[in-house]
Amino acid sequence: MTATCLIVRGGWSGHDPVGQTDAMRPHLERRGFALDVEDSPEVYADATRMATYDLVVQAVTNGAITDAQSAGLRAAVEGGAGLAGWHGGLIAAYRGQLDYLQMLGAQFVAHPASRATPDEPQYRRYRVTPTPLGAAHPITAGVAEFEVVTEQYWVLADGLNNVLATSTLAPEEGDAWHGPATMPAVWTRRWGAGRIFVHTLGHDLTTLRRPEVETVVLRGMEWAARQARP
Repeated sequence: MTATCLIVRGGWSGHDPVGQTDAMRPHLERRGFALDVEDSPEVYADATRMATYDLVVQAVTNGAITDAQSAGLRAAVEGGAGLAGWHGGLIAAYRGQLDYLQMLGAQFVAHPASRATPDEPQYRRYRVTPTPLGAAHPITAGVAEFEVVTEQYWVLADGLNNVLATSTLAPEEGDAWHGPATMPAVWTRRWGAGRIFVHTLGHDLTTLRRPEVETVVLRGMEWAARQARP
């Protein structure tokens, strides 16, 4: 049976949800996914359609979702559909919907500014480091530590996430925190029968297409997809 993938995109245009998901579509098609694309989360409330998808890829920064739509997405994941995304497309979406946030297990709260990158004041120079779990996990195995200059996400997360890579937010002059804060950068999560994958990088297409990022995102989407239909 052909694997099926629903791409839901929208929200804040600054993250280029159309361009970024369009860049991923050929990769997903080569991996055997039949794709549907929606520009709003309305489809989540359609239980019949949602039951047909093995993977949901979401790229919606901010945005709004109804209780029925959130419940529909949650039911699909609990039933075995995978949920995957990067940067703000998952963890900066639907910020007032608590059931969604509980399922996701993490929320973006800030990307601190930097004095070290005056041309891009919201960017920081930092390293993404695989954890011991990540070094052995099929999503991140063989991907070495790397340095990047882009937004660095401050993330609030619960203890159920399986963290595959981290980054450290070191305080700069004028920052309010008093020591290095290690943040999850890549993680997986189980929810019901479903799998969830999140990568915090991907502010722009250039960052998303970095081999160290793109490889992990593609592997993560494949990992999250429903493993077998009954």
